[in-house]
Amino acid sequence: MESNPALRADPQAHHTQGSRDARESTASSARAMSEDDYAASERTLAKAFRRILPFIFACYVVSYLDRTNVGFAALTMNQDLGLSAEQFGLGAGLFFIGYFLFEIPSNLIMQKVGARIWIARIMITWGLFSMATAFVVGPKSFAAARFLLGLAEAGFTPGIYLYFTHWFPGKWRAKVTAAFLVGIPVANMIGSPISGALLQLGGAHGLRSWQWLLMIEGLPAVLLGIACLFMLSDRPAKASWLSDDEKRSLEKRLALEQGDIGAKHGNKLKDALTNWRVFVLALINFCGIVGSVGVGMWMPQIIKQFGVSHTTVGWLTAIPYAVGAVVMLLWARLARRSTNCIPYVAGALVVAALALCLSGFTDVPALKLAALCFTVSGILAFQATYWAIPSGFLTGRAAAGGLALIVSVGNLGGFVGPSMIGALKQMSGGFTWPLIAIAAIMLAGALITAWLGDPGANAGESTDAPEPASSGR
Repeated sequence: MESNPALRADPQAHHTQGSRDARESTASSARAMSEDDYAASERTLAKAFRRILPFIFACYVVSYLDRTNVGFAALTMNQDLGLSAEQFGLGAGLFFIGYFLFEIPSNLIMQKVGARIWIARIMITWGLFSMATAFVVGPKSFAAARFLLGLAEAGFTPGIYLYFTHWFPGKWRAKVTAAFLVGIPVANMIGSPISGALLQLGGAHGLRSWQWLLMIEGLPAVLLGIACLFMLSDRPAKASWLSDDEKRSLEKRLALEQGDIGAKHGNKLKDALTNWRVFVLALINFCGIVGSVGVGMWMPQIIKQFGVSHTTVGWLTAIPYAVGAVVMLLWARLARRSTNCIPYVAGALVVAALALCLSGFTDVPALKLAALCFTVSGILAFQATYWAIPSGFLTGRAAAGGLALIVSVGNLGGFVGPSMIGALKQMSGGFTWPLIAIAAIMLAGALITAWLGDPGANAGESTDAPEPASSGR
């Protein structure tokens, strides 16, 4: 595919490009603004961070919990509904097909109607569909419910990334994104014990334990969706909690930075959809999500093989994510200090793949749990460093479409991961070969990442080597 000339660059440049653009545009903004205006914008950004991030973080925790809690529900739901391993894996993965189909349209609609209304719509409808999943009666209705849940939630994650570009310049975006992504391990650390405990409610008021789980955990999304209408402002200019001077300084800084990056890389939708780099990044994201969702969706059933209670499964499932949260933050800090984030992105996937292979080969509970800790840590470390790459060269409608494309194509891995594990488990009778297959896909993602960042991969296309810069994360 022929890339837009304004976006064409060699793979060598790619690993530092996001941070180079952020650094250059920040420097340009600083030059174009007075020292007083720049200092005022920094104070305003700190205020916005304290106001926006806690709420967005809570929304993301609920989002991740609602898309993965079916893994815990399966501990009792599969038997009640007569679901085979293959049927459960397929149904669980169909969420991501719905997500994929409506991802880009959802993000483009958000660009038109604004984040406040559209994120509220997304959260309210996904909460209702999540609660409705409690009333499925068999494989077909389960599959339909998961597909509809994906349609309802589509656009949330890339929409949040897009929302950040409306509020935070490149210098701040890595910090904001890292804080946002911590919601993944936190959702599992909090949600796993709660889900395990809710499975003890079997029979209460005529409902089965998995029905209680899905209904109770779906309600917060509806409540937070309503709160979005009061908590979020589409852009600084519309924020009632900012003074006129604060609005002016922040809007000026954002406009200067987006003008710099847009002039360099293009900011129209076609600039993203004709850029080969966007599609390669989507493929890498796909490989990572195959592992992330596949392992996350099936981990409760893997740990259940230890012969422990549902409550204990919940607590044990939280351990890999607690360890992973610490590793994720440390890994991101190391990557920020490096001039090249590619080894950190690829290395995280290698660690996750090797550890997952080990977890598949051992039947010793302690060793399997330790291997899962390394697996989850690698996956979270990948997610913490990966997003520095696309956010640095996509702005405007290019950001709306490009980020949505990367997330939506990547999220097809959320269909492949669970369904592949389910099918291979049914064929082989265990988790060994399914986990090895998932590990192989993550290893492929690591190799593609290394290729994309190989200094010699595109030597013939460009004679201008980029100067080293911070990785941006």
